[in-house]
Amino acid sequence: MSDIPSSNPTPPGHPASGIIQRAKDIILKPKETWSGIAAEPATTQSIYVPYVLLLAAIGPLAGFIGGQVFGITVFGVTYHPPLVGALVSAIVSYGLGLATVFVLALVIDGLAPNFGGQKDQVQALKVAAYSATAGWVGGVFQLIPALSLIGVLFGLYGLYLLYLGLPVLMKSPQDKAFGYTAVVVVVAIVLFLIVGAVVGALAAPSLLSIRG
Repeated sequence: MSDIPSSNPTPPGHPASGIIQRAKDIILKPKETWSGIAAEPATTQSIYVPYVLLLAAIGPLAGFIGGQVFGITVFGVTYHPPLVGALVSAIVSYGLGLATVFVLALVIDGLAPNFGGQKDQVQALKVAAYSATAGWVGGVFQLIPALSLIGVLFGLYGLYLLYLGLPVLMKSPQDKAFGYTAVVVVVAIVLFLIVGAVVGALAAPSLLSIRG
């Protein structure tokens, strides 16, 4: 991705409190926050480090811990995945999650002209990264499998964040925001299915060995 020089990006380079505040703002007051994000100087690196790197780790880490402590229920059978296999799955899930943000940003940027918007790779990465915040934060509920549905609701809220952010950052007309969002969501679903299939393939041998 091409970068825009960064003089004082927010929250990259800030302490943990800055990251927490950004996550809180984008979830609780997205309209105002998107306007501020649009005006921020940023680079690909400053968006990823530390914001994306830290928040994207919440779900895989919580899922790993939750699986080891409470177990995972599949078809009515609860099992505790082997430590090494679960750790590998969590690491792969995390890595693919980071890649998904980048790929989704490329899609957002590429589609912009089709919906009256302006191509801008860094702005597209901002949309992909910050709209994912709610889903990442909701990943903490994987600590307790019984509460995982709440995490899904957080992820759905992320679609609303995407809908609000696309017109502001990609300069697309408001009346085309819904169609723009819908196409991006379809691509995102495909990417998540691919990630899920890869992680599931890694977890399957452990599940089969336990059930056997």
